[in-house]
Amino acid sequence: MSETELAKFNIANQNSFLIFTLLFNTLTWFYIVWGAIGTAIEELQKTVSGLVFIVAPIFFISIVGSAIFGSIISDKLKTVRFFYFWVLLGILSSLLLAWFGKIDVTNASIVSFFSGFSFGIGMPALLALFADCTTVESRGRVAGLVFFVINLSASLLVVPVKTFDLMTVSMISAWRGFALILIFLLKSPTRIMEIRKPFSFSSVFQDKAFTLYFVAWFLFCFVDNFEKLILGSFLEAGFYVSMLMVEAIIGSVFVLIGGWLCDFIGRKRVVIYGFAALGVAYAIVSISQTMFSWYFYFVVDGISGGMLLVAFIFVLWGDLSQQGGREKYYAIGSVPYFLAPLIKFILAPFVAFPAYAAFSLASFFLFLAVLPLMYAPETLPEKKIELRRVKKYIEEAKKVKEKRE
Repeated sequence: MSETELAKFNIANQNSFLIFTLLFNTLTWFYIVWGAIGTAIEELQKTVSGLVFIVAPIFFISIVGSAIFGSIISDKLKTVRFFYFWVLLGILSSLLLAWFGKIDVTNASIVSFFSGFSFGIGMPALLALFADCTTVESRGRVAGLVFFVINLSASLLVVPVKTFDLMTVSMISAWRGFALILIFLLKSPTRIMEIRKPFSFSSVFQDKAFTLYFVAWFLFCFVDNFEKLILGSFLEAGFYVSMLMVEAIIGSVFVLIGGWLCDFIGRKRVVIYGFAALGVAYAIVSISQTMFSWYFYFVVDGISGGMLLVAFIFVLWGDLSQQGGREKYYAIGSVPYFLAPLIKFILAPFVAFPAYAAFSLASFFLFLAVLPLMYAPETLPEKKIELRRVKKYIEEAKKVKEKRE
């Protein structure tokens, strides 16, 4: 390897590390801000009735709208310049959290809007960079590791955010400001300094593979949030909260395992197995609502949820897209994930489903979700899967030979 090639290799590795760290900074900052908003809403609900039904939808809708907007304007700007603007916007929105000291519906709506906007506008571009700096055969493992570290760290960072004094707000802003250093350290001999090639949204929907995976992802997100709404009103509050915590822990572990499986057996198999396992859990709960069935459901929901999240949020849209159009794939692909929680706020006053009927309905919709997956292509090249199978077979054969000798 020549000195020039070695320099390019080192720069590429350094940029990859910085991009992964920037992704870690952004998503942990998002969890902190959303945790702060959620805590404030819970407190304010005691004095301002119905606040959650206004503030939370504004937050999620602003994320979706800004993500689509950001995927458009990032084509017009140099990415590094765009990222500086994005991070500065995040710092300013973090400072707005100080308004929670003298909150009303108007102030809460403003804070939620700008917090969601300052997160969503740059995420498609960042995820596109993540896809650019990972290869198709390693994207799942890298995504699983990054997502695992993010989930593990976010839980530790969100817990202290219980007050909104100047010190707390300053710490949140400073953590987001750390991203400015990361962007400054990015080296120029990479695509992040180039002007993006324009790519239309219509081109995304003309991609048959994307549409098939998107329909399955859409159904999963809305079914999962609908079931959470039913469970919240059906189960005892203490038991439900504790099981959600257990589910979150299991899900955090299985984003790591799911990412590894995505690279070993393929994305399509991981997604189908996740849907099938969740369908079985729904079916069991619809038949019998015993303690065992509830434990089984939450464990399986955590396992399948972790694998599906890493596959759909990080891996699949990067596999299906090409450089120059990835922002729009990630922007559209994120829509179900951020719009589905609105079900809890829109349908909560009207839903009165018995648990067995709700889970039977969920099993039916998950069956419908699997149908498009049967026609969806595998995004991991079959040669890569076969090569790993052969390699594993050779390693096992060597072990058998060594034992015999």
